[in-house]
Amino acid sequence: MMRRKKFVLILGTIFLTHAVSALAQPTKKVPRVGFLCAQNCRENNGDAFRQGLRELGYVEGKNIIVEFRYAEGRLDRVRQNAADMARSNVDVIVTGGSADTLAAKESTKTTPIVMSQDSDPVGSGFIASLARPGGNITGLASLSSELTAKLLELLKEAFPRVANVIVLRGPGRGARTPRDLKSIALSLGMKLQFHDIKQPEDLNGTLDTIAKANIGGLVVAGGPFATGQRKQVVEFANKSRIPAVYYRSEFVDGGGLMSYSPNRDDLARRAAYYVDKILKGAKPADLPVEQPTKFELVINLKTAKQIGLTIPPNVLARADKVIK
Repeated sequence: MMRRKKFVLILGTIFLTHAVSALAQPTKKVPRVGFLCAQNCRENNGDAFRQGLRELGYVEGKNIIVEFRYAEGRLDRVRQNAADMARSNVDVIVTGGSADTLAAKESTKTTPIVMSQDSDPVGSGFIASLARPGGNITGLASLSSELTAKLLELLKEAFPRVANVIVLRGPGRGARTPRDLKSIALSLGMKLQFHDIKQPEDLNGTLDTIAKANIGGLVVAGGPFATGQRKQVVEFANKSRIPAVYYRSEFVDGGGLMSYSPNRDDLARRAAYYVDKILKGAKPADLPVEQPTKFELVINLKTAKQIGLTIPPNVLARADKVIK
């Protein structure tokens, strides 16, 4: 009986020791990631980012929390969302575009910021260089500033007679200046006009102005307004029978004529890699900014036929995707 009591006492002591030890150990913190979206988060490839996290072994609600904030294209809301997110002490902020990155940069100098697709982070002053970003910002560059020049070249190649072109741009565009692009256009035999949109409600008046201008082509070069308003922009271009090229393939999926762009889902998935590195201790300053290696040309032949345009065979042959 004494041996049994002693055994029970020892067993109870061991159990209590382990229980107290377990209670004393701090609960492991679940990291929180904030995702800033100038439009809605689906438009900013939020689903692709989540997929990237899953591929790295993260399960939302279990070993990571992702909070999305969208601004419906309004710059004042972008800034407010960034400030709120910085105050909430998330572990990492992911940005969906240049306007989001700027707002996040202005809101915090300490919280790591991962760009999922910034047009020109060096020219915009977000990082010191692609190889050595410095500061608290890193991620991926979509090269949209260079892309505008490529869109001009594509427009000229597809429609050689195009001379007068309007470039429609929104806030958060790359650092290519109108002077740079005008010089490129001049070498292609084109003249450029620029129309910049600061808020979504500015678009109606701008399209009315464009409709009254004598133009032969339209380049939609980017900005958060354009993604959310793409249906309106595409309908305007098609109704006006203006050859238009776009900086995102979603425009062509929605009835636009042609687009040339990096695969933005790939960029968003890759942003998850940066988040993973940072959560494991890496510093943004030490993570080189990556550039896209693959660009996609998408052509909508159905739209070309509807507005009476013919896509040259040499351009059509290069298309990665053709919508018939």
